[in-house]
Amino acid sequence: MKYLPLVLSSLSRKKLRTLFTLLSIFIAFLLFGYLAAIKAAFTSGVEVAGVDRLIMTDKITIINLLPYAYKNRILATEGVDAAVQSTWFGGYYQQPRNTFAQFPVVAEEYLEIYPEIVLPDEQRRAWLEDRGSAIIGRALATRFDWQVGDRVPILSPLWRNKDGKNIWEFDIAGIFDAGKEGFDTSGMLFHHEFFRQGRAFGEGLVGWYIIRVTDPDQSEDVARRLDGQFANSSNETRTVPEKAFMQGFLNQIGNIGAIFSAIIGVVVFTLLLITGNTVAQSVRERTSELAVMSILGFSRLRLLSLVFIESFFLAIVGGGLGLLVAQLLVESGGDPTNGFLPAFFIPGEALWAGVFLVLGVGLISGAFPASRALRMQHVDALRRAA
Repeated sequence: MKYLPLVLSSLSRKKLRTLFTLLSIFIAFLLFGYLAAIKAAFTSGVEVAGVDRLIMTDKITIINLLPYAYKNRILATEGVDAAVQSTWFGGYYQQPRNTFAQFPVVAEEYLEIYPEIVLPDEQRRAWLEDRGSAIIGRALATRFDWQVGDRVPILSPLWRNKDGKNIWEFDIAGIFDAGKEGFDTSGMLFHHEFFRQGRAFGEGLVGWYIIRVTDPDQSEDVARRLDGQFANSSNETRTVPEKAFMQGFLNQIGNIGAIFSAIIGVVVFTLLLITGNTVAQSVRERTSELAVMSILGFSRLRLLSLVFIESFFLAIVGGGLGLLVAQLLVESGGDPTNGFLPAFFIPGEALWAGVFLVLGVGLISGAFPASRALRMQHVDALRRAA
């Protein structure tokens, strides 16, 4: 680009000002990348929820357990393809702050309903054959540096075993990965039969049911039929699509999307002020030069282009580096919670949004200085410079 030396020359006049402007833009887009990853961590469960899966819980609260006897009636319902029970175990490893999700499930049925779980064949066989074993997600294995073959004690304040203790021990039979970006790999799955036979109370009860329907378009009808079967019983149910179930949990934290948008809005507004002020000052300082260039034959369009190139240069260099470093840090294990989040990645659409935001900052911040340069009169410009 033949005008790049002119742009670099103008920016190098006030090196410290240019440096701080680039640093501000860099930090802003680094923050943008991290916020996008954190937002994805909170909302990934909603985004990857299966369209063919329903969740059945107690009508009043998920804390109330459901009868195991419901399972056969669920499977006999028209439109239901498969169902598996699960329960919140609520344990932690060594210290209460080392908490994570643990669920007792029927292994084969759960793996069938959740094809997103990627588990090596030999580890799958080992888990199915050993009733006292468990599988863990990759994020959880990284968090505690657990390996296949480790024996892990989990203390559950909720569930006491028949020995009168709250400590349950599991052999790690496998480590699963996510077959779909955003799928949660921060939890543990173990055998429901091991849990049922080992617990001191709650016989015949489960936490909730995960139900796969044959036709996702009929999910609402199937949900109504299921709840209708248990209406007016001592354990009435509420059946919703998995996405709505996950969204309900997310809403208890708050509107993550609105919070994210508000923070980014403030950041972008501040960026526009900083970058626009930098370019505007640069244009004011070069008023006489721009006038001379115009007299020498530079068209107003070329002068306009020079101003926009300057603003785009600042935005692209600072913003591009910010997004790049954010992506590298996130991919290299930059999770600030050390694996507590269920997933930590920058979605592709967020990266593209960042790219368009960089270009938008360059365009908008250069608009006012460029319009001023466009309206500049030679005589007035030379008089002010004198």
